[in-house]
Amino acid sequence: MDSELFGHEKGAFTSAHEARKGYFEEVHGGTIFLDEIAEMPLATQSRLLRVLENGEFLRVGSSKVLKTEVRVITATNKNLLEAVRLGRFREDLFYRLNTVTIHVPPLRDRGKDIDLLFRFFAMEFAHKYGRNAVKIDIEAKSFIESYRWPGNVRELRNICEQITVLCPTDEIIGEEILKYLPVQENNLPIHLPGVQTHSGGFENEREILYKILFDLKSEFNDLKQLVYNLLNESDKSELYREPTDRFHPPVATISHRMDAESATKQRTEIPLLEESLSLERKEKDLISKALRKYQNNRKKAATELGISERTLYRKIKQYGLES
Repeated sequence: MDSELFGHEKGAFTSAHEARKGYFEEVHGGTIFLDEIAEMPLATQSRLLRVLENGEFLRVGSSKVLKTEVRVITATNKNLLEAVRLGRFREDLFYRLNTVTIHVPPLRDRGKDIDLLFRFFAMEFAHKYGRNAVKIDIEAKSFIESYRWPGNVRELRNICEQITVLCPTDEIIGEEILKYLPVQENNLPIHLPGVQTHSGGFENEREILYKILFDLKSEFNDLKQLVYNLLNESDKSELYREPTDRFHPPVATISHRMDAESATKQRTEIPLLEESLSLERKEKDLISKALRKYQNNRKKAATELGISERTLYRKIKQYGLES
């Protein structure tokens, strides 16, 4: 890398058959762009620091100081402050480079730009492959805008080319776009008491639903037991109440006591009804309630359920809940 940036003299190393200029020497009076600056070796970083401070450098294998005047632009997708803390990037070089910083947001944070870029690439590949530009409807557009795009614009461009080549029609409707998007693990921005959200805990919405349903079952059984105990205590107080005339107990009191004993016996013999524990039925009911609550607004329903909109569409199709 030192040879590429600063040049070398003939015989400086095994394959140096002749002297050559480096980029800083060639671009004198212009601009040099250094991509992936965080990957630069520490030894080369010290040489670059010297160029930035006084415009001086040495060719590899030479002791002659050369001068250059260039504008330096660098780029990285790494956290340079973290690299400084770990000793992988020189602190003095970081502050020398950090004059004017331009933050380029990832594609997932650029909202409507995603659709604009998709249409641009669709026209580009339509011309390349000799077909009409592929279009997407509003529902499909919501899918690509909610996708995280870990590969940023390069990934969007590749997927657009894939759609242009493989899609048999000129328009993609709704969930058809999912065939071209890689399956990603769902990361839910949700916190529930007692639910682990870090690595090793609950990792998807189905496991969170398990947790909620079992908690509800436990609370419901506790409530049934409490009501059962209250009914028993009420029956006992009526059953053992002393009559006002201990020598001639009224017939009505004896009749009431027999009715109470019969009712108590019946209640103890009737088993407690267990609620349905079908997870699919519970899941279907929750999704149906959320859709009714928001008049089939799937985006709001997904937010209410704490799942991604893409997962909600899949569940609606699975349970046949399309309106």
